[in-house]
Amino acid sequence: MTKADLVNAMADKAGLSKADCEKALKAFTDVVTEALQAGDKVALVGFGTFSIGERAARTGQNPQTGKEIEIPASKVPKFKAGKALKDAVN
Repeated sequence: MTKADLVNAMADKAGLSKADCEKALKAFTDVVTEALQAGDKVALVGFGTFSIGERAARTGQNPQTGKEIEIPASKVPKFKAGKALKDAVN
């Protein structure tokens, strides 16, 4: 499902205009992004939790040259599905 498909489905389900649903989706993604940047978790009970994970620095290998390279430490966004979402999918 693409973003456009999601906006269309939200508009149909909520009875709102596509423009309003697109604004709501943009606001949701912006708020989640800002919260994660601040180091906070975003928990939607029954749906899931967005959080930040830490990746340690490590040594990798360039596949073209075979040379070893240093990969710096980084933060990555994570999503853990909630029980209600897991149950709905299964």
